[in-house]
Amino acid sequence: MSELNLTTAPAHVRHGSNIGQPLTRRDGVLKVKGQATYAADNHLPGMLFAVIAASSIARGHVTSLDVAAAKRHPGVVEVMTSANRPKLAIDPEIKTNPFVFRMESLQNDEVRYANQPIAVVIAQSLEAATEGAALLAPRYEALPPRVGLDAGEVFVPPVVGVGNPTVNEHGDVEAGLASAAKQIDATYETPPQYHNAMEPHAIVVAWDGDKLSIDMPTQGLILSRARIAELFGLAHENIHIRSPFLGGGFGSKGLMGGPPVLGIMAAKLVGKPVKLVLRREQMYGPVGHRAPTRQRLRLGADGEGQLTAIEHHARTVSSSYDDFYEPAADASHTLYASPAIRTTHDAVRVDTGTPLFMRAPGEATGSIALESAIDEMAFACGMDPLAFRLKNYAEVEPISGKPFSSKALRACYEQGATRFGWSKRKLAPRGMRDDAGLLVGWGMGTATFPALMFQAEARAAIRRDGSGVVEIGTHDMGQGAWTAFAQIAADGLGLDVDRVEFRSGHSNLPDAGIAGGSAHTATAGAAIHNAGAAVIAKLADLATKDERSPLFGAGNTGVIARDGKLFRRDDESRGESYSDILARAGLAEIEARGTGAANPAAMEEYAMHAHGAVFAEVKVDPELGQVRVTRMVGTFAAGRIVNPHLVKSQLFGGMIWGVSFALHEEAITDRRTGRIMNANLGEYHIPVNADVPSLDVLTVEEHDPHVNALGIKGVGEIGITGSAGAVANAVWHATGVRVRRFPIRIEELLV
Repeated sequence: MSELNLTTAPAHVRHGSNIGQPLTRRDGVLKVKGQATYAADNHLPGMLFAVIAASSIARGHVTSLDVAAAKRHPGVVEVMTSANRPKLAIDPEIKTNPFVFRMESLQNDEVRYANQPIAVVIAQSLEAATEGAALLAPRYEALPPRVGLDAGEVFVPPVVGVGNPTVNEHGDVEAGLASAAKQIDATYETPPQYHNAMEPHAIVVAWDGDKLSIDMPTQGLILSRARIAELFGLAHENIHIRSPFLGGGFGSKGLMGGPPVLGIMAAKLVGKPVKLVLRREQMYGPVGHRAPTRQRLRLGADGEGQLTAIEHHARTVSSSYDDFYEPAADASHTLYASPAIRTTHDAVRVDTGTPLFMRAPGEATGSIALESAIDEMAFACGMDPLAFRLKNYAEVEPISGKPFSSKALRACYEQGATRFGWSKRKLAPRGMRDDAGLLVGWGMGTATFPALMFQAEARAAIRRDGSGVVEIGTHDMGQGAWTAFAQIAADGLGLDVDRVEFRSGHSNLPDAGIAGGSAHTATAGAAIHNAGAAVIAKLADLATKDERSPLFGAGNTGVIARDGKLFRRDDESRGESYSDILARAGLAEIEARGTGAANPAAMEEYAMHAHGAVFAEVKVDPELGQVRVTRMVGTFAAGRIVNPHLVKSQLFGGMIWGVSFALHEEAITDRRTGRIMNANLGEYHIPVNADVPSLDVLTVEEHDPHVNALGIKGVGEIGITGSAGAVANAVWHATGVRVRRFPIRIEELLV
């Protein structure tokens, strides 16, 4: 499959523009019918199967592998180890740009974390490869693993996140705390969390001389192609990656890791197509995760409940061999007004795979601690948590002083509280019960996420039959991006969405950038919109310079594109169809390209954020300590809404992840071995249907002209921020027990 053409007619009759309409997903029918082709669904002629043999120790060296035993097994074709692996063009330890991280390509016998690939077995069947891997019977020289936030020497990293300063401050924090009538000094801990997308990482790869054909899930087609090109010394145009469907990514499929590279190497070694798919437990290591944190917050407030100081310190971990530091304390930069704010970070190194981007990196971990501390401070001041937030929310970004859409945040607070019925909340904890005697708690949290933009390019064309086509190498992880992009494309071309052919899903199309940072709709959408505008401009130029056209001479007054026609702006009774303009010019189609990128001047002047507020109700058994989230209301201001159905679904997903963060999700590491003990979907707890409460989402109307020309902000990650804190605060309100280590456990509520 060289490209994905999504031309399904919409299920709704449109009224007005395409943007803003709740159209059903264009890819939905394929998925329901089982016709959506994911990477591992591809099966090439003569293809072999590759299986990774993973380390069972966290630190040390491999001293022996029984390669002979594995190769004697029926069906095994080859065993790839550090002794016979194909040579790469560059050392995979070299970091060529900030988005390159060190990976495992069997470069030596060193083991740096449990579940690290130590060999690859290639066979005629998946079963034979799996059995061959078991026969390798590795032996190790093991060293004591370094595990947890107290594992080693503490140091201050040069940056956190992607180039963020380790320390940020304004004002005199110590003076602000000293002058405060009330103070809070509390420490919160969040656990390591691992990606568990429904689709594991996979690759199907075939070499043809110095050309590569690849099927793999990736959130960044061109970024992945560039990394493969430098590792294997190939020209970019000789690499073709197809990624029409991703079964979830959440950051783990944004950057090239070791497993797909091993698949490419395996195919090169045997000279045949190869399929490599990670088993579920193998995803706990080489493809990134969310690092644990320990966060100390010190807050001060005066006698009127006004904040006087915020200090937020976060400790996190990185791997022994690379650098990524969760920017958790940065969550305190943007929400609450205080004359003094200081955020700091430090870290330790542990024997783990490198932590990387996991949905809402920094914001998810930092916001649950911040929102819990704000809740504690509100209670200390004798104030309702909503009233305290309304008194202290920032109207400009506190540290930078840049303005942002703070009125939208106030609207989120007020509309969400009304919908939830917050005014009926009792101030004191443990004061509400239902008819069954269960403790009832109501909590809230503020949501925020930066409105980011990256860079992208798109191609658009109008054809003689009056239809349009848009091409861009976008990625859809299940959030409905293709549907939203088709709507943006249709409006940019002045057509109904069912008249636009949308092509996506492979690396030979224009670069859509990376689907991450909740920036993909804004970034790729801007490129699509601008490509459409450029085509319309070319078409208008043809018509207004043609004496035979009713639009002749309208170049100064301008034209309007609508319903497949151009109309004079000063006289809409004079117009002409796209088909007639192209037919008279003797053209089969007319095309143009457009780009999308952030406006540097706007970024310099304004703070770019989406905002929201989440309200949660929990019920707790007073004897057993069992917690159930029974309902949640989220209100979000996220700029222009392209498709309400898709936005609602994304916000639901974020809120559910917030429930997971507060009550369920944790990777448990055996301190003796450094191995993750619950590396599966049976014991790594995430919410199931019975855990998901009644969810209600409202979007607050917001027109932010500064974020981008379309006014779009992301919704993928903001739903997590605020939701986890809301649940944690509701548990405190129900029980009177303030739990500061997450996820909240039953035993901590029975004290």
